[in-house]
Amino acid sequence: MKIALAQLNYHIGNFESNTEKIISAINKSRKSGVDLVLFSELAICGYPPKDLLERKEFVEKSKSALQKVAEHCIDIAAVIGGPSVNPHPKGKNLYNSAYFISNGKIESIHNKTLLPNYDIFDEYRYFEPNTEFSLVELKGKKIAITICEDLWETQPVDNNFAKSALYTISPMEELSKLNPDFVVNIAASPFSYNQQDLRTNILKATSERYQLPIFYVNQIGAHTELIFDGDSLVMNSKGEVAKRLNYFEEDYQIVDLEAIENKKAEARNVNYIEKIHDALVLGLKDYFGKMGFTKTTLGLSGGIDSAVTVVLAERALGKENVRVLLMPSEFSSDHSIKDAVDLAENLSIQYDIVPIQNIFQEFQKSLEPIFDDLPFNVAEENIQARVRGTLVMGLSNKFGHILLNTSNKSESAVGYGTLYGDMNGGLSVLGDVYKTDVFKLAWFINKDKEVIPENSIVKPPSAELRPDQKDSDSLPDYDVLDGILFRYIEKNMSSEEIIQDGFERVTVQKALRLVNMNEYKRFQTPPILRVSSKAFGFGRKIPLVAKH
Repeated sequence: MKIALAQLNYHIGNFESNTEKIISAINKSRKSGVDLVLFSELAICGYPPKDLLERKEFVEKSKSALQKVAEHCIDIAAVIGGPSVNPHPKGKNLYNSAYFISNGKIESIHNKTLLPNYDIFDEYRYFEPNTEFSLVELKGKKIAITICEDLWETQPVDNNFAKSALYTISPMEELSKLNPDFVVNIAASPFSYNQQDLRTNILKATSERYQLPIFYVNQIGAHTELIFDGDSLVMNSKGEVAKRLNYFEEDYQIVDLEAIENKKAEARNVNYIEKIHDALVLGLKDYFGKMGFTKTTLGLSGGIDSAVTVVLAERALGKENVRVLLMPSEFSSDHSIKDAVDLAENLSIQYDIVPIQNIFQEFQKSLEPIFDDLPFNVAEENIQARVRGTLVMGLSNKFGHILLNTSNKSESAVGYGTLYGDMNGGLSVLGDVYKTDVFKLAWFINKDKEVIPENSIVKPPSAELRPDQKDSDSLPDYDVLDGILFRYIEKNMSSEEIIQDGFERVTVQKALRLVNMNEYKRFQTPPILRVSSKAFGFGRKIPLVAKH
């Protein structure tokens, strides 16, 4: 049996485009003598559709699109993800389903059993869990069709999914009783930089436990915050990877079922910084492409965050679609201005210089009767940031360029940013990247030649909103701060547990206090491209008004 894995980039609600992609892959497969072609979870409508699933016409369009696809499944079979209506009066209205299509029609529907309900996932809001199990037969082979988390029962018990599992039923235990020859798993598993090992280990454990080959198809592409990396694979019955598809791009591979037992794919070890780089470029490209945007802008300061952001934007959108503003103040160093100019010229992007000193002084004059003789403090610092935010938003509005936010995760965590100033933007590029990793991204960008001026990387980070200002005046060194933040945000460790890991009590308490008191700021930030297991945004739900 020849099986094709179609790893495609879908667009939520774009039924015409999604259907065309699927039909094209089916036709290609038929011409290549393929017996079965596999597509990812909710492929027909795009994942995650969220509350669009509550719209009757959305579900009806999904069904119509699947019927259109079925007309092309002659002399070939396909497994395609899509929502299906729950015919029973009790429970949720829909199932998250895999459609087995053959002979020009939908032959059977197989529903997802284990619905994730943690972090970014909220499937139990929309779908009813499956309780019935059956196989499909094709060319004398019996196939178990599963959807994403249905294979995740074998993961470690301390993982989020195991903690939040709502069901005790085991899909693979039930399906294995029916003696399948192999397993199909269609998925929409979003990227995080440590996800590959987790996925591979889960599939390996399932394959070894049931001694069955697994054909795993994941989607690629980005849907606002969520980035899907693909990395579809075929696992033989010994738990060995026989075939692996590409990261961060559409891919299509044909595999001979009878040949996979003696095949072992070459190990692929990609540095996590390279993965983050590629994920962010894809996230930017798809956000703009799927929203119908083409051009972007941002404030280029000469610092490392804006430098890394503009390089990613140029790589995602092209130099002709990036325009930046340099907005020096009386506190900006000559070197910062030169670094920003050098970077813009290295990238061959358009830049404009608009000094803000006179504008800032006008604000000071206007507020002088109210501020009286009070000393210069954070109020004046934030006015400068808001002047810059206003100017770059003016360029955005005038020319239709989408403003990119350049704040990193460390700054967002502790509130080291100005609302309606440097926190402006339509999309946050680095909001899930700690400052220490921003430095690593910069060095990765410069691995072949100097793109980002080295001074932007090695100089002490500074907002340059007062004389000789440095981030370290207000914050612990980033090596220390990021270690604390990672443990608190990603690992959910308490202050005492973090202190036991070797961090100073005063530093830990200060950092966690800053995280907790700045939740209101993060609530107002743009969508953040997610590259970690716990990003700020809809996957992290913390009360704004709380005492904990």
